[in-house]
Amino acid sequence: MMQPPWWMAGVPFSCQPNCGKCCDEPGGIVYLRPEDAEIMSSHHNLQVEEWLERDCRQTLDGRWILKSDPVTDICIYLDEEKKCTTYEARPAQCRSYPFWAENVRSDRSWKKTVDECPGLDSEEAFIISGDTIRTKIIQDRDATRGFRKWPPKR
Repeated sequence: MMQPPWWMAGVPFSCQPNCGKCCDEPGGIVYLRPEDAEIMSSHHNLQVEEWLERDCRQTLDGRWILKSDPVTDICIYLDEEKKCTTYEARPAQCRSYPFWAENVRSDRSWKKTVDECPGLDSEEAFIISGDTIRTKIIQDRDATRGFRKWPPKR
């Protein structure tokens, strides 16, 4: 019988106020699922096409991603206080951090994530269940797959 992944037992985590460490890395890329484009465009009272045109760009292979600030190369939605200005509508990849597929795949990548994310060893951390983590990993994988055309082929 296969051993369940280590994170199935749950992992203590609590997002820290005014941290923004996962968002303020220059060169960070936020891939989008079609659902993210729908939620974000509606949050900004725009048609999906208008929002993609205004706030997103396409990677070399055509996947839609959020734009970064031309000067800082940091997400356009992160304000001076390191707060996300679209927090309620933020894309799945943002919601699923720190439980990204690439972060949980090895001890080494997880240790690096723990070193970078203060929410993983905070006093206020509470247990995120294995089922919730699995959902986040799947959503992150979906986001990374991304989409290239609007409307996407279902």
